[in-house]
Amino acid sequence: MESSSMLEHFAEELRLARAASGMSQTALAEALSYSGALVAKVETSERRPSLDFARRCDVVFSADGRFERIQRRISREAVVPWFRDWAGIEQETTALRSFEPLCVPGLLQTEGYARALLTGGGLFATDEVEQQVATRLDRQRLLTRDRPPLLTAVIDEHVLRRSVGGPEVMREQIQHLVKLGTAFPRVRIQVVPTPAGAYAGLGGPFVIASSAQGEDLVYLAGQRHGQVIDRTEYVRQMVEVWESIRGEALSHGQSLDLMAEVAETWI
Repeated sequence: MESSSMLEHFAEELRLARAASGMSQTALAEALSYSGALVAKVETSERRPSLDFARRCDVVFSADGRFERIQRRISREAVVPWFRDWAGIEQETTALRSFEPLCVPGLLQTEGYARALLTGGGLFATDEVEQQVATRLDRQRLLTRDRPPLLTAVIDEHVLRRSVGGPEVMREQIQHLVKLGTAFPRVRIQVVPTPAGAYAGLGGPFVIASSAQGEDLVYLAGQRHGQVIDRTEYVRQMVEVWESIRGEALSHGQSLDLMAEVAETWI
């Protein structure tokens, strides 16, 4: 298959260039401002490199546009299933618009809340729960890196009032949301208040990711796996749903006030 050969070509060129310059994967990741995990996946052809990633490789290795040329050839080929790896897309995005009517979004969860959420259904063994909690917390480093994406999260007020893990966990989680929304200029959290009644968000959670190239993707989280959709028409409709939901939400400032109030009720 042509796409796998171009992808493998990129992976091989990256490994060779890195070896020639005597850099470790960690050092390269640092030079590129990407995670070590992502560099490792690109080097083993598990992940498709983004255009931004390729351009940075060209700069770091003074490769005169070679990586970008290979990347563009990969991009012209069919989009392969593992490109649907949401965690990777999330790491490369410049903006995330997240709507969640049922629970706190993964990127904003505390360790206690994440553990309670994963333990609650009784579906995972203890070691699986710990693995998933660790993965979730690792994903959150996205928010503290040099160039974090602009994250706008809209949640339903019910999220703040549904007991996950008990009062202590809930209080800590909501205080964490207030802290993130106050201390991180690129994190905005808005709450749709209960009096909104029936609104577009009752159709379920979703995330819209925007890339530096201006492409939008929609992620729909399922019970066991997610689905990434890049069909233009579908994405356009979901942006309309998003705008409609935000129209029902309190402003960022009002939302922080409401969250601070609700935190005090969890005692």
